[in-house]
Order: sequence, then structure tokens, then C-alpha cells
Amino acid sequence: MTATNGGAPVDDAAGADPADGRGGHRPAEGDRAGGAAPATGGDTDPATAAGSSAPTADGADGGRQDTVAAVVRQWRTVHPELDTGPMEVIGRINRCAALLQQAEDAPLRRAGLSRPEFDLLGALRRTGHELTPGELARETFSSGAAVTKRLKQLAERGLVERRGDTRDRRVAHLRLTDAGRDLVDGILPEQLAYETAVLSVLAPEGQDELAVLLAELLGRLEGRMGALRA
Repeated sequence: MTATNGGAPVDDAAGADPADGRGGHRPAEGDRAGGAAPATGGDTDPATAAGSSAPTADGADGGRQDTVAAVVRQWRTVHPELDTGPMEVIGRINRCAALLQQAEDAPLRRAGLSRPEFDLLGALRRTGHELTPGELARETFSSGAAVTKRLKQLAERGLVERRGDTRDRRVAHLRLTDAGRDLVDGILPEQLAYETAVLSVLAPEGQDELAVLLAELLGRLEGRMGALRA
């Protein structure tokens, strides 16, 4: 999880509920990249996705005590012949993402920015050069329509500015204004400190191990998802 959109979910896509243990994702107002403090509750509970009211996990499934463990137990009761192991990984990843997305990023909120807007500003800052809307969409894992809407709002705030392409009037080049650059540079340290506090529920060595495992999973999925969809 990074403050500059490291691995942000694709936005504006219809998918499975993130808490249902079946994979897929539910974007928040576009494509929050994560990094928010965990929220309690939420509008979609894993038990609901499982089709019934799940009891509190009581240490089944290897002593794990979370809502996904309860979902897995229920599915094992309904379909004992199926291997529900993938749910224990994908379900928990999606549940964590859902909790992170439901929360507010306090430093960004105080600056009047949504996470997707900050990701756009961050992409312009970290790449260090102008980007077209299409390039920004790829950098932030967002849809073109969502990027266009957010850029308009950021331009109205004086944080980004457009430059027309001299060879193709249909193409625009975006860059940060001085105010936009100062805003990103001012927020980033505070946002990173906020995300450090979020992750403090894990010991440093646990964070390192999780980062390695997620990097391996992400790298492999990025290479395989196209083939799996075909």
C-alpha cells in the first residue's frame, strides 16, 4: 500500500462484492487505492454475501477468528465436497480492501481531496513530466471517463493545467501547477505517517512478509489475468 497509488483497484467496473469470498472488487467513488484506516462495519458484510447471517468466528479453520472464516465454514456445510481454500486468501484480501475503502483518508480529507484525485496528482508528481489523460488512466488503474471528470475538478481548483497538442487538438497534456506540486509534497509525509499507523496492527516483520507475498501474487496475476479471462 503506497500513497502514490501502488496497485490501485480498477475503478468504475462492476464486480463481485469484495467481502463475499469469491474474488472481484467493489470500487469506492472510482478507484481508491487503499491506505485508509480500517473501518468498523460497512454496507456489505461477508455473512450477507454468503447467503445467511454468519456467527462470530470461534476459532475454526485453524484458529482463525474473522468474518471470512465464518463464511468458509458455511460454504463447507453447504458444499462439503468443494475446496474452499481459495476463499481464505481471496476473501480476506477483498475484505481488507473493503474495510480500507470504506474508511476516510484523514490527511486527504482535510485537504479536500478524494483518494482518486490524490492518485492523479501523485502520478503527475512522481513521473516528473506531462501526461495525457490516457496515460494517467493507465498510471492510476482508472477508466478514461473517471479520469476526465477528476481532471476537470482538479483544473477548476488550480491544481493541474492543460496544454493542447500542437499536432492533434484532440490530445491534451496535463501537468501540475505550482499549487498542485506544493499540495502533493505537503500531504505525502502526513499520508505516509497515517498509513504507517494503519499498518501498525502488524509487527514490522509481518509487514515485510506480507509485502513480499503480495508482490509475488500481484506480479503473477498481472501476467496471467488476461489469459484467465479469455
